[in-house]
Amino acid sequence: MNPAELTAVVLHAAREVAGERAGEISDADVTLERPRNREHGDWASNVAMKLGKRLDRVPRDFAADLVAALAKVEGIADASVAGPGFVNISLDAAAAGVAAARIVEAGESYGRGDLYAGVTINLEFVSANPTGPIHIGGTRWAAVGDSLARVFEAEGGLVTREYYFNDHGAQIDRFARSLVASYLGEAAPEDGYGGQYIHDIASRVVAASEIDLAGLDRAAQTEHFRALGVEMMFGEIRQSLHDFGVDFDVYFHEDSLHESGAVEHAVERLRQLGHIFESEGATWLRTTEFGDDKDRVVIKSDGEGAYISGDLAYYLNKRERGFERNLIMLGADHHGYVKRLMAMTAAFGDEPYVNLEILIGQMVNLVRNGEPVRMSKRAGTVVTMEDLVEAVGVDAARYALVRSSADSQLDIDLDLLTKKTNDNPVFYVQYAHARTRAVARNAAEAGVTTEAFDAATLDHDTESALLGQLAEFPRIVRQAAELREPHRIARYLEELAGAYHTWYAACRVIPLGEAPIEPVHASRLMLNEATSQVLRNGLALLGVSAPAKM
Repeated sequence: MNPAELTAVVLHAAREVAGERAGEISDADVTLERPRNREHGDWASNVAMKLGKRLDRVPRDFAADLVAALAKVEGIADASVAGPGFVNISLDAAAAGVAAARIVEAGESYGRGDLYAGVTINLEFVSANPTGPIHIGGTRWAAVGDSLARVFEAEGGLVTREYYFNDHGAQIDRFARSLVASYLGEAAPEDGYGGQYIHDIASRVVAASEIDLAGLDRAAQTEHFRALGVEMMFGEIRQSLHDFGVDFDVYFHEDSLHESGAVEHAVERLRQLGHIFESEGATWLRTTEFGDDKDRVVIKSDGEGAYISGDLAYYLNKRERGFERNLIMLGADHHGYVKRLMAMTAAFGDEPYVNLEILIGQMVNLVRNGEPVRMSKRAGTVVTMEDLVEAVGVDAARYALVRSSADSQLDIDLDLLTKKTNDNPVFYVQYAHARTRAVARNAAEAGVTTEAFDAATLDHDTESALLGQLAEFPRIVRQAAELREPHRIARYLEELAGAYHTWYAACRVIPLGEAPIEPVHASRLMLNEATSQVLRNGLALLGVSAPAKM
């Protein structure tokens, strides 16, 4: 009996107990949780406490009646009342153990749901300026964003991964001037960019140029280095992301918004909706009507678009491309933008925090030998994606960046991530999977198969605990999607690995010595395979490999 089936059983029992008021009870009223203390059973529900007041019943009395009804259900070994009205439920071994076979049968689809079935989702993340390598903050968004996209897809979402290519504005001018300065052997401009990568890109531009650069004036040189240098830098960014396991479906050029008339189109739409006004020679959006602290200039008095003009055009473009939900992942320094972007969403007639969501990420600090890692040899001033991957590898880097809530500051110990010990979380989880494959190989050599699987034989305490962990996976995936928190999957995998290692130490899949092969060995092999599948499925959602050997 899986959690969904047990939830249906509890719902039916609650309606039975409620009698003529059964219609007042819905699916949302029934929730199940795994008790922290295994002596309290396999599952616990607060349904009686939630419904007691509504149904004019004392919660504990309602729980007692519910327990009596559940005791009649096949597959439930025991049900009891705890505290003010909690209901604790224990399944018999057969009812719990059948989950192992179902997981193996489901394979890669186990854990998938329908929370966002058919919903079009645009997920914009990383979007680093094409003026240098991806720094460690952008690397965190690459890991978290790609994992979140995978989680949305697991819940049926139609996800488009989008990279907003910032190729319009002052930062590109500074980048071009920095390249020219490197070419001419000058120091980097005061407001420009430094680091070895600038010299590398400048040299590549020179090598690729089929014109006499020395014969151009400074302005022409700058324009030439801009055209080639930005494309080369962005090519490096795309390659770095690909090597990190992150590929985007759309690379959207900011410059296209200003060249295509998209800004004017957005302003006109808002004007038709009555939210645009003119003042002091500028064009304004009346965002104060939608919770912003002040109205925003959209087109400045000199005719240039203000910063928000691109936001307006880009958001409307996404909506006109058919995306129902649009998520943007930004760094901590963008926290002040949230209110104005939500006001913008409302001005277009959409629902803030539904049609548009902003996820804010915090800083990442790297530590080695107890000291902060501050400098990149290539970038000069920041630690880059390549630095992290070179230090610990893609798997460890992705796992470390995604296993903590993105809205909390993260400290990563590089020394820990290179250790092959249980203290290293990614090693701990990957080793659990590798162990499941070793068990499968040894079982095959010993002639143990799953053909004689008998769920009732999985009656050891560690088997009950492991089965309970496996049953939780679909709920964890749904929760990770709903709360936009893929770190929940990483933490779950660590708990699952712990339960598996404990079970492995207590229960043999292969008979000892010359002892005969019995149904319990087939059942344990099935449980081993179910665990292996869930570990693989979970690691895949994080973009981390599941090695067969370590």
